Amino acid sequence: MSMKFSGQVALVTGAANGIGRATAQAFAAEGLKVVVSDVDAVGGEGTVELIRAAGGEAHFIRCDVTRDADVQALMAGTLAAYGRLDYAFNNAGIEIEKGKLADGTEAEYDAIMGVNVKGVWLCMKYQIPLLLAQGGGAIVNTASVAGLGAAPKMSIYAASKHAVIGLTKSAAVEYARKKVRVNAVCPAVIDTDMYRRAHEADPKKAEFVANMHPVGRIGKVEEIAAAVLYLCCDAAGFTTGQALAVDGGSTAI
Repeated sequence: MSMKFSGQVALVTGAANGIGRATAQAFAAEGLKVVVSDVDAVGGEGTVELIRAAGGEAHFIRCDVTRDADVQALMAGTLAAYGRLDYAFNNAGIEIEKGKLADGTEAEYDAIMGVNVKGVWLCMKYQIPLLLAQGGGAIVNTASVAGLGAAPKMSIYAASKHAVIGLTKSAAVEYARKKVRVNAVCPAVIDTDMYRRAHEADPKKAEFVANMHPVGRIGKVEEIAAAVLYLCCDAAGFTTGQALAVDGGSTAI
């Protein structure tokens, strides 16, 4: 199946590494111009360098998605660089919990909700007018399988991802007649640098985590990127308001 992208512009937040970097690279490989955004300027510029080395076109804009002024500047910078916006992947997010709900702190709550919920809301708030101005487009938000059920010892994170799905579905219905599609991807455990740092010293734990997934392994960043590109492409034109689990069968149990 051809994705059929041509001369369009995609914005990816949280693109300094992991899923965001892989998706930015995937968009560029399909011929799109890519705005790479993150609070991590070194990592973000590294993503741009990788895209350019592969023959693609990309531009970095630093943005803290919890700050209204930063997000407005990101949209203005996108228009200044490429003159339009067709697709947005709102991927910036954090995961910092280690204990049960009663052990959480107000600082953890504010940080997680600030990036994962407010950040997605602010990005969509300023992306949607750009898409409406040119007759439509597509947005994909990063939720999680934790947004589809319980996540013991990650209750705030789970709540934030449930909220992302709520924002996604509500925006999808509000703008469906305006040709703006809004969906979410819900990854299970994915092989990122953060995952490796947490598990490389404990092979038994890594094996346990892998076996939590019916397919017997964790996911690859490229598999999430492929799902994002599908949700953006014309072949998914009848798909909006969905929370797509890319989870190795985890939510089927």
